[in-house]
Amino acid sequence: MPQKHPLLLLIFSVFLIFQTSDGHNITRLLAKHPSLSSFNHYLTLTHLAQEINRRTTITVLALDNAAMSSLLNKNPSIYTMKNILSLHVLLDYFGAKKLHQITNGTALAATMFQATGVAPGVSGFVNITDFKGGKVGFGAEANGGDLDSFFVKSVEELPYNISVIQISKALPSAIAEAPTPGPSELNITGIMSAHGCKVFADTLLANPEAMGTYEDNLNGGLTVFCPLDDAFKAFLPKYKNLTASGKESFLEFFGVPVYQSLSMLKSNNGLMNTLATDGASKFDFTVQNDGEQVTLKTKINTVKITGTLLDEQPVAIYTIDKVLMPRELFKAAPTPAPAPAPEEAADAPKASKSKSKSKSKSKSAPTPESDAPADSPDDDPADQTADDNAALSFKGGRFVAVGLNFLLVFLLL
Repeated sequence: MPQKHPLLLLIFSVFLIFQTSDGHNITRLLAKHPSLSSFNHYLTLTHLAQEINRRTTITVLALDNAAMSSLLNKNPSIYTMKNILSLHVLLDYFGAKKLHQITNGTALAATMFQATGVAPGVSGFVNITDFKGGKVGFGAEANGGDLDSFFVKSVEELPYNISVIQISKALPSAIAEAPTPGPSELNITGIMSAHGCKVFADTLLANPEAMGTYEDNLNGGLTVFCPLDDAFKAFLPKYKNLTASGKESFLEFFGVPVYQSLSMLKSNNGLMNTLATDGASKFDFTVQNDGEQVTLKTKINTVKITGTLLDEQPVAIYTIDKVLMPRELFKAAPTPAPAPAPEEAADAPKASKSKSKSKSKSKSAPTPESDAPADSPDDDPADQTADDNAALSFKGGRFVAVGLNFLLVFLLL
């Protein structure tokens, strides 16, 4: 009988080696609590549930059906409801224990509403205060400091990953509750013009065909990457050298016909089609992460996402630091002597004179620089070496662990 213990220890240890943890699912967590069914329903309807599931270190301030009924009596649109509920998602972890151990008794937490870029100033922050007698109050920072919603109970806690706590009523916020236009009513060029992308917005407005393509995709989903003014202004001479169809394709190249939040971009690296993609005319780019930095890459150059102007499903607008150039319209800059590493050549920010291309014509003979396929991360020798090393490290660690367990069994026998 005693000899069974080493065997059980071995099995348990091997199990730990291969054990993996699953991400949370807010819909499933709330489904266990019928009193929160309306709140759960609207998280799904507004697509906030998907965003919550992609994030970690997060706290959801849940409302019971009675509190949701009071909120729905105001007849908010689905877009306004999304703003209201996003104010109830804190971008930090607050379990029941932490709420009663807040440093200096008060804390200011950013919310998903603040992360959308729609909330002006600090209107997307929530004040949390630990009062005497164990009461914890919550209030929108832009609500004059009123803390009239209180902690009721902890609903679900996965420590330091997600905490769901119930509060007594919705957090009032005139900004979050303000009528929100539907996607088709959004003035995307106005938003871009007001936040550092006026030159690109004006150029887009001056091209009715390209502007029409953007407008046609507002309801179905649209992500825009707009170059900042200084970068696009310096690029205008190259743009003006393009043909009419080249200009249209170039402007459409900065739009993607699906909604992509920043967290989605971080988790979905790879090739991405654009509004200009048309059969053989790929007009695509590669999304890559460099830590928390998201970059967009073509065969010609690489740009970085520098800010979020709008993130309201189904539309997202981001600023980029340079003008991303499609290889269908521009050639890669010649490699200077001495020749740099291949990666540097692919990422060279300069481009030669633009080359126009009409959509109505068949694809012309490719040039080595402009029509070569975009670099694939899988083909990078350095990446392959890193993958091999990672695999070797994992396998080596696994066998060492198993070996140690066998040694432990031998010693215990």
